[in-house]
Amino acid sequence: MIFSTLKSDNRYILYDSTSFIDPDDISFASSDWAQRDAIVGFAEGRGTTFFVNYLGRDLALRHYHRGGLIARWSPDHYLWTGLASTRAWRELRLLQKLFESNLPVPRPIAAQVIRQGLFYTADIMTRRITGARTVGQLLVAGELDKAQWAAMGAVIRRFHEHGVYHADLNANNIMRDPQGQFYLIDFDRGAIKRKRRRWQQRNLQRLHRSLTKLQAAHETFHFSEANWQVLLTGYNQA
Repeated sequence: MIFSTLKSDNRYILYDSTSFIDPDDISFASSDWAQRDAIVGFAEGRGTTFFVNYLGRDLALRHYHRGGLIARWSPDHYLWTGLASTRAWRELRLLQKLFESNLPVPRPIAAQVIRQGLFYTADIMTRRITGARTVGQLLVAGELDKAQWAAMGAVIRRFHEHGVYHADLNANNIMRDPQGQFYLIDFDRGAIKRKRRRWQQRNLQRLHRSLTKLQAAHETFHFSEANWQVLLTGYNQA
């Protein structure tokens, strides 16, 4: 990956020049991709993630949306404190480090920041993990076996051993591809922490809460405390 920066008025773009040979092809507007007849799917979450096809490769396009009560007044505007501090810039650079460290994350492609006075909006683009489904989707559809639960725990441990803090480790931010490889996605507000601290256990507790919450929300959801213990065993033995 070779990242380059474009600036036009109040708009900044950081992009992988090996993925976009022509910078004019870069767009973060779903309407532009719709005009190209290139939208191949979407996923709902905090906002909509659009999947688009570019030169035979599927990309995931996500606009940054706030959560919590503040979203009622400012759904997608963030305080400007410098380009390097914007959420999109930080997430893309973090993904670059993780990808180059051979950790299972989506390949970073591009980020956009648009400054509007004291505030900014932002977007990020990554390579789509072909055929992957979230752990939440998998557990609604059917069970994971013991080897898969252990493998999930081992993958989380790999990230923790590299000091990688995931700010929102939940069942919808862990994906498994058709080959059985688990990935972590959505590293907004993520960071690399150099020392082992309580944040690692808090990461695991957050994932456990998300699993129990999804279990309560679905009539059929294949999760039990026995599954969780297998995940912890995989985590501790990795």
